[in-house]
Amino acid sequence: MIVTRFAPSPTGYLHLGHAYSALDAWRTARGAGGKFLLRIEDIDRTRCKPEFTDAILEDLAWLGLDWDGEVRKQSEHFTDYEAALDTLDVAGLIYPCFCTRAAIAAEIARAGGAPQGEEGPIYPGTCRDLTTEERLRRIASGEGFALRLDVARALARTGPLEWEEEGEGIIRADPELLGDVVLARKDTPTSYHLAVTLDDALQGVTLVTRGADLFTATHIHRLLQALLDWTTPRYRHHRLLTDASGKRFAKRDKALTLRALRESGKTPAEIRTIVES
Repeated sequence: MIVTRFAPSPTGYLHLGHAYSALDAWRTARGAGGKFLLRIEDIDRTRCKPEFTDAILEDLAWLGLDWDGEVRKQSEHFTDYEAALDTLDVAGLIYPCFCTRAAIAAEIARAGGAPQGEEGPIYPGTCRDLTTEERLRRIASGEGFALRLDVARALARTGPLEWEEEGEGIIRADPELLGDVVLARKDTPTSYHLAVTLDDALQGVTLVTRGADLFTATHIHRLLQALLDWTTPRYRHHRLLTDASGKRFAKRDKALTLRALRESGKTPAEIRTIVES
């Protein structure tokens, strides 16, 4: 049975791009007699707001979408992510990184540049080889830090990896494209990469449907699945909706939010026609 999901972050109102993604996943599940799950990815305690969560539920219901089971809110499950981090820590696969963004930029400049990933310069590994004593001393002093995944060491453990991409077949995973990604920070015990991968496994998601902008992230997600013995779903990364100039829809485009369009008199049927055209 197909189990898929829509997983927005409540940092603003849903826009047309969200409507396309939600409808794509919902139709896939309903058309196959499967399950459509709704998850709220609200680990960012600064930008995520309860009123936007309420608006997401309202907008999806207005569009005529229903979902199965309870809505999972990531902010209510930090202990799940902490347990996964503990497993990686015991295996010696994560390390504290004390670098600020400015320090990373300065280190890259001193080195004459750094390899470029799709999300920008790849972290140069400044803190990867600190001694245990140095790490403990800096943590005890109250210095801020993030927890990074040692990708090279992780790949040495898992060996070659791949996943099935709908419409493309088997894709070879290359987690080093993103370097030693952050899995948690001192004040937030998870990151997008860890939370979304754990949730998909825990919720039994068999098909991840999401935008093409997240394709590269799947390389890291496949590595986490192998390290933590989680089942690997199939993936479908759909096209991104853009405006007439080719610019991606974003939450800052207030006039294109579902709320604004509804208030202007648009109907759910009209919204569906717009996103399907």
